Amino acid sequence: MTAIPRGRARRATLVSAMCALVVTGTAALSGCSEDPDAGTNGVGKLSADKIQARTRTAAGSATALHLSGTVVTSGRTYELDMRLKSDGGTGSVTAGGTTFRLLRVGEQLFLKADAEFWHPENSKDGDSGGTDSDTAAADKLDGKFVKVPQGDPSYKKFSGFTDKDVLLDGLLTLHGTLETDGHHEQSGTRTIRIAGDKGSGGTLDVSLEGQPYPLRLVRAGSAGTLLFTDWGKDFKIEEPKQDETVDYGKQLPTS
Repeated sequence: MTAIPRGRARRATLVSAMCALVVTGTAALSGCSEDPDAGTNGVGKLSADKIQARTRTAAGSATALHLSGTVVTSGRTYELDMRLKSDGGTGSVTAGGTTFRLLRVGEQLFLKADAEFWHPENSKDGDSGGTDSDTAAADKLDGKFVKVPQGDPSYKKFSGFTDKDVLLDGLLTLHGTLETDGHHEQSGTRTIRIAGDKGSGGTLDVSLEGQPYPLRLVRAGSAGTLLFTDWGKDFKIEEPKQDETVDYGKQLPTS
């Protein structure tokens, strides 16, 4: 996101402070304005439906972003800290007290976790059923980037966390009738908030400065809160070195 020059920010703050001190009546101060959209990108004057359309377009055309926060789905809470762009992404996901790292470069997806993640007793059915060799294999994966085969069920599950378009399409949706819900501020940036069904269908804060990027999403049904930052800020992704990678071929040892 384009930074606001410090001089301009100080002037805006000074003008706001002076305006607040003006006594009602005959007193007036040139340059004061009660228009909360003065000096903004103008989306605050639009209908909620149009604001949502504008922010989706801006998000879709952005080259990169940083997404962080929580997502609750199927009764399971995921803590996300991901940097995403069109050809891949990288970051961490925490679920059930376990944190693992994901890295996708093009179609190649890698997962890095400690040995506990790979131990047989951590399988979905809770039945350890593992042998000493299974445990030894899990220990060898500790701290390694494991290449996730595209045919493995885990590929679809985990690659979605690294796919900018998939994540934004699924997340930037409010439910119910949309309305604007006032002007707000997110980390020092002025925003316009839109809400679905007066907030029960979720809320989304959209930047009023620069591009109308989404900045904060509160999902419907207490399904998590996400922050969107570093819009357009590029970052480098590359496949891990060969000695840091384990390739199991067509199927992971556990899924």
